[in-house]
Amino acid sequence: MNAMRARLVTTSALCASLLVLTPVGAAADPPTPVADYGAGCVLDPGNRAATIDSLRFRCSVGQQDQIYRDAGAGAVPMGVTNGWVLRPERLDGIAQSVWIGKVFRTGPDGGTLTNRVTGAGLEAFPADVYRAPSILDAAPAWALNYPSPVYDEIREVTPGVWLGYSWWRGGGLLAAFVLTPA
Repeated sequence: MNAMRARLVTTSALCASLLVLTPVGAAADPPTPVADYGAGCVLDPGNRAATIDSLRFRCSVGQQDQIYRDAGAGAVPMGVTNGWVLRPERLDGIAQSVWIGKVFRTGPDGGTLTNRVTGAGLEAFPADVYRAPSILDAAPAWALNYPSPVYDEIREVTPGVWLGYSWWRGGGLLAAFVLTPA
């Protein structure tokens, strides 16, 4: 019995020393910090709802534009998304009764989408989705190319939150919007 006990103590001590001496693998990536643009306009990579609330109600037009410029194209949305019009403000109430988001049928290089319209979520207004230079700053963005006088572009500003612009093809901003998975 003493021999078994001695072996157990020796084995336990050996295992403990190996745990202490064994280097730990690569540490997990540190969490992305909250981006504070001032006056309550914050992007929280760990909290989509807080980010959307900020973009809708706390960020100025200038802050929204800076957030868009600071973002890379990011991942392309996939599946059903909810959407909100950010500006012009006069469209927000009207748009929510007509436009509620988009349905993306995409892979890593793009694909297609349709818009979700009315409270019933009917699908209409198809578009091709692909990477292209942004109209705003010529940096990479996801182009949402409709066969109409409107052209959208989006960038992922935090994981699962896309900020976008709708442009008239002849020039000029129609609206800004935000998307997130439904």
